[in-house]
Amino acid sequence: MAACVLATGLLTAPGARAQAPRGVPVTTAAAKRADFDVYLRGLGQVQAINAVQVRARVDGTLMKVPVQEGQTVKTGELLAVIDPRPYQAALDQAQAKLAADQADLANAKLDLSRYASLAKQDFASHQQLDTQQALVNRSTAAIAGDEAAIEQAKLNLSYAFITSPIDGRVGLRQIDPGNMIRSSEATAIMSVMQVQPIAATFTLPQDQLPQVVAAMAAGPVPAFAYAQDDKTLLDKGTLLTPDNAIDPATGTIRLKASFPNPSNALWPGQFVNVRVLVRVEKGVVTVPSVAVQHGPAGLYAYVVSPDGVVARRDITVGLDNGAVTVVTAGVAPGDMVVTAGQSRLQDGTRVVANAEAEPGGAAAGGKPAPAAGG
Repeated sequence: MAACVLATGLLTAPGARAQAPRGVPVTTAAAKRADFDVYLRGLGQVQAINAVQVRARVDGTLMKVPVQEGQTVKTGELLAVIDPRPYQAALDQAQAKLAADQADLANAKLDLSRYASLAKQDFASHQQLDTQQALVNRSTAAIAGDEAAIEQAKLNLSYAFITSPIDGRVGLRQIDPGNMIRSSEATAIMSVMQVQPIAATFTLPQDQLPQVVAAMAAGPVPAFAYAQDDKTLLDKGTLLTPDNAIDPATGTIRLKASFPNPSNALWPGQFVNVRVLVRVEKGVVTVPSVAVQHGPAGLYAYVVSPDGVVARRDITVGLDNGAVTVVTAGVAPGDMVVTAGQSRLQDGTRVVANAEAEPGGAAAGGKPAPAAGG
C-alpha cells in the first residue's frame, strides 16, 4: 500500500504536471514582394524537325543496308544499295551509242565539206548538198539525245545508292536485304528523323493569342517541355511561331516550339506539357497558393500577428500558377500567412507557428521556378 501511495504522489507532483497547450499548431509562410513569371500552358506532341521516308526510286534487288537501326547519320551518308549492275550497263550502252553517233557526225561533216566544194564547181547538185546538211543536223540531234540518255542513266545509277538527305536518326528497317523492291513500293525501306533539334506542337485557347503575339514582338519567347507528370522538365527551348489560323471548331490556336534536345529526352510522337513564358509581373505581392481560402463571401487568408493570434483577412488575388498566387489586396509584404492547419482556426485563435520550408525559393516567393509555372 505504501508503494502505491508513493507512486501516486510522484505522478501528481507539481514538477511533473503537464503543461496546457499554448495554441493551435499551424504552418506559416511570409508574403513577399517579388517578380512573378507568367506562363501559358498547353498539351503538345513532339515531332521531328525533318522526317524522311526512305524509298527506292529505281527497281532492283536490295543488296545491302550499311546502317544500323537507331544509328545517327549525317547528310549524304549511304543508307542502302540497290543492285547497280543493270543501271551501270545502261550507262555503258548510252555512252557507246554516243561514241558511234559522234563518229557518224564526223563522217557526215566531212562529206558535207566535200559536197560543198563540188557544188561550187557544179560537180554536185544543190539537192545533194542539202541532203548532206540534213544528215549532219540529224547526227547532231542524235548526239544531243545520247547525252540526255547518259544523264538519265547516270541519274538512275545514282538512285541505286540511297543516301541520307538530312542529319538524323535511322528508324526500324522495314525491308531486308535480298528483297526485290520497286520505285512504286508503298513501304519505305526505313525512315530518318531529325531529333536534334526537335519540335513540339501544342494548342492554346484563342484568348491567349494576344499575349503570345505581344511576347514574340518583345523578343524570343522561352518554352519549356515537361513530362506527363507536369513536374519533370525535359528540355528548354524557344517558341517558333503560332499557326496562321485559329481552329474555329475548337477555338484554339496551334503553336510550335523548338528544343535542342541534347539528351534525347524528347522523342517524335511523345506527348508533353509545354509552357511558354510570356511576361514577368514586376514587384507584386505573392503568397503560397495553399494560403488562399475560399469562403461564402469570397477569398480570404489567415494572417498571424507577432503575438501569435490569427486574423482572418479578405483578399483579392490576381495570377495563380498553382504554387504561388499574386495578392492585389488584403496582404502586405512580410505578413505571415497560414499555409496549413486552417480548418481549426477562426478570428482571434492563438496559434503556434512553424515556418514553412521554401523549396527552391518558390513556395512562398513570387518568382517560381519553371517547374511550378503556369
